[in-house]
Amino acid sequence: MKVIDKALFTKGVALEYRAVTLVLLSAFLMFADRRFDTMQSLRFALAYAATPVYWVADLPARTSDLMDDVFVSHTELVVENSRLRNELLLAQRELQVLESLASENNRLLALDEATRIVEGEVVAAEIINQSPDRQSKKVLINRGAQDGVFVGQAMLAADGLMGQVVEVMPRTSWVLLVTDPLHVTPVEVNRNGERALARGLSGASDQLELEFVTQTQDVRVGDLLISSGMGQVFPKNYPVADVVSVLNDPGQDFTVVRARPRAQLNSTRHVMLLRPSEVEPDVRDDYLDDALTEEAEEAVTDSEHDESREELEQGAQE
Repeated sequence: MKVIDKALFTKGVALEYRAVTLVLLSAFLMFADRRFDTMQSLRFALAYAATPVYWVADLPARTSDLMDDVFVSHTELVVENSRLRNELLLAQRELQVLESLASENNRLLALDEATRIVEGEVVAAEIINQSPDRQSKKVLINRGAQDGVFVGQAMLAADGLMGQVVEVMPRTSWVLLVTDPLHVTPVEVNRNGERALARGLSGASDQLELEFVTQTQDVRVGDLLISSGMGQVFPKNYPVADVVSVLNDPGQDFTVVRARPRAQLNSTRHVMLLRPSEVEPDVRDDYLDDALTEEAEEAVTDSEHDESREELEQGAQE
């Protein structure tokens, strides 16, 4: 005799009722969580428990990124290295240009400050070349006859005397530096006013030597030599050089004094040419009138002396 399972014929709860019950329960839990925050601890616990699941799920992506970084090709590294080197060179070049502009700006400011201590008009110029002859210490500037440059005009740097113009062309001029053996600069010691002549030394030495300094003159190492203004070529009291050595030899008539120019002759580019202030017309005319009057008086005096001498000679003959 077969036994029939009665559970097959048991009438269960309909699925629709179950769904409605779950929906109502969910709505209640959502309302309670929103209103009273009752599910916060439960959510925290579930999130903490699910962390390993998230880590395992993200493991393939992280492994792939790691493999890409490890197995990057050698060619890409070489290309990247070359690109970075080029960028570095460009950045260094821009930095050098900025440093050069800053240095040039400082030199121009120093030159502008120097123009305030000299009398007369100054014309800015730039050194564009130097003489190929090693025995001649001359430089070429970008100012010429069209700019009013004349032979004998003084050239100054911001920190000291440079030289004077010896040859003028339409747009350029040659300037003889103070260290050339043919250049002589009247100077005086700033400390005590002792005067001397500074001549350039022959050879590669950029120094000056004072001529005709007697043993009794007071010149010391470290003294500042300034232009004396003698000859009215260079401005008075402008820095020229610093005394670096003084040799007193009892067997010689003169002391050997050498000095180093204040101006940076081998590196200076920006210079200024000095135009002395012209004498006013009325002052010049008065000076000429006085000079002519003195010459006329001397001529009259000479003629009177000649006449007196002739009369004495005639009396002696009689």
